[in-house]
Formats: sequence, C-alpha cells, structure tokens
Amino acid sequence: MNPDVDEYLSQARQWQEELVTLSAIVRDTPLTEEWKWRAPCYTFQKKNVALIGAFKDNCVLSFFKGSLLKDDLGILTKPGENTQAARVVRFTSLQEIIELEPVLKAYIEEAIEVEKAGLKVAVKKEEEPIPAEFQTKLDESPALQTAFAALTPGRQRGYLMHFSAAKQSKTRQTRVEKYIPQILDGKGIHDCTCGLSQKLPACDGSHKSIR
Repeated sequence: MNPDVDEYLSQARQWQEELVTLSAIVRDTPLTEEWKWRAPCYTFQKKNVALIGAFKDNCVLSFFKGSLLKDDLGILTKPGENTQAARVVRFTSLQEIIELEPVLKAYIEEAIEVEKAGLKVAVKKEEEPIPAEFQTKLDESPALQTAFAALTPGRQRGYLMHFSAAKQSKTRQTRVEKYIPQILDGKGIHDCTCGLSQKLPACDGSHKSIR
C-alpha cells in the first residue's frame, strides 16, 4: 500500500467506492502500488503496468500495454482515438467491478506476463501532414519535390512540423519561402548552412559570429 494512494482514495469526490474496490483488487496481485501522475499506478519490477482513475462519467482500470492483451471478453477500449498501446476498462457502477473481479485479476496476470517476456508495443508513426502552403510549392516545382523526397524522414518531419506549427497561413507561407533554398541544398532545418559548425551536419550557432 502507498500512503499517497490511501489519501487519494479517502478524499475522492467521485466514484470513491469503485476506486477503493479497484485498488483492493489490484493490491491482491504481485504489482507494486505507487503514486504517479496524481493517480494510483501499479508496477512490476519498476515497469508501469496499470493505473486506476476517475472521470466525470466513469472510473477506469487502465493497462499501459493493453493492446497486447488477448481481451477475450472484449472489455478493453482505447482511451483515445489515436491511442496505440494503452487500453482501459470503464466502469459506471460498483456492481460491474465486483462481477468482473476474477476477469480483472486474470488480465493483470496476463499484463505481468507481458512484462516478464519483455514484449513491446510496435508503435506506428503517423505521417506528418503537409500544409497546403508547402504542397502548393511542391506542385509548382519538380526540383523542390525531388529535393524534399531525397531528405531523410526525420528531416522531412522537421520541416513539416515547423511549417504546420504556425497558426496563420501567411506565417506558414513565410516559413516555407525561407527554407526552400535550404531544402534544395539538401539540408535539414537544423543543419549547418555556413560550414563553420563544429558539430556538422548540425548547426551549433557558429553562423551568428559571421559579420
């Protein structure tokens, strides 16, 4: 037991009975109870396995690597549309938790086996969207298309993130125009352009000394 978790449970304004019951279930497993991210967190050999928490409409038992669990009963759901690894079991009543206790313990045991086996979730990297302002320039210039395609994925992503970060179209256009020569030169957004950097190909700010 963790004193911070005990305090959290005693002061919970929503779903208190449910949270106390969930914590009792998890405490009856080999997991270690810790306090992380302002919530009860349960670990195995210092690796995060599960969380319990309360929201306005429900309380949850969350598995960090829930996507690797078999979930024969289909009780696990994604906490967010784009979530890849975590999965949660949502509850809206104490009775639901009581009825699922054996199942929850079985899922926890499976999650522990996942950690023992060293399994990892294969996270798919989402492609960075191309802002319209840059796409227009690409469509207008085959040379720019070729130069951008020749950059490493990391350098491409760096440019796209920088362009997209601007909220206004005019600012995005200005950024695109500024870096077109650098892209055509085959350099990433953080690459040295003056040749003076001591950390080539990265820029270390040496260009600032040029007068």
